[in-house]
Amino acid sequence: MLSANIQAGNSTRGYKDYITHSWSHVLPGGNKRSALDAIAELAGQHDIVGLQEADPGSLRSGFTNQTHYLAERAGFSWWSHQPNRTIGKLASTANGLLSRIEPKSIEEHPLPGRISGRGVLLANFGSDSNALAVAIAHLSLGNQSRQYQLDFIAELLTDSPNAVLMGDFNCDPDCREMHALFRKTHLQPPSQRIPTFPSWRPLRAIDHLLVTPALSIAEMRAVPAAQSDHLALSVDLDVPEAALR
Repeated sequence: MLSANIQAGNSTRGYKDYITHSWSHVLPGGNKRSALDAIAELAGQHDIVGLQEADPGSLRSGFTNQTHYLAERAGFSWWSHQPNRTIGKLASTANGLLSRIEPKSIEEHPLPGRISGRGVLLANFGSDSNALAVAIAHLSLGNQSRQYQLDFIAELLTDSPNAVLMGDFNCDPDCREMHALFRKTHLQPPSQRIPTFPSWRPLRAIDHLLVTPALSIAEMRAVPAAQSDHLALSVDLDVPEAALR
């Protein structure tokens, strides 16, 4: 599995780029297509991919649905996306899912918070209570909003024995709101702290791929997502066959 905040294909190699390249967050150009091609090459090495900050088709992406583009470029037979925040026709963001296995169902949930525009995309890959549940989310910057959001996600996953929650959490794994998530679900704290932000000098572990004990992680590593300001998380995961029926 792979979880990647792709920053809509933008290039950020240092803090100054947030200022000097600020135009690329609302206008097309800036080698976004080349960045998407590099992300597609990375995604193609995985079976299930969760995306954050994928543009669903606004001016800055040249009206390209980036999740769809990556699915076609990387050879995925199934994809879905959840548009969350739109700034007119200039820029939009979405959670995205790429999969080589067709989910049995997809759910799109808006997340609570002081400012709207966050969501969780939930895919179920089986048809009973043991189904593999994969949730993709991009949480708020504020800790109170994150608390509401993680409480909401905990309700979705509370009874799932085979669950994965991945995304950009904007907080490290030992923050207070994360402890509440672990208490209310079968999800486990990560066995290792892997810094993912900023990508050019990773100091903060704010991107996570969390699993329940029934799912065994063989290896987890941080890898570049083209020139995004976040590193992606790549995981080798052992999923019981019964969870996919």
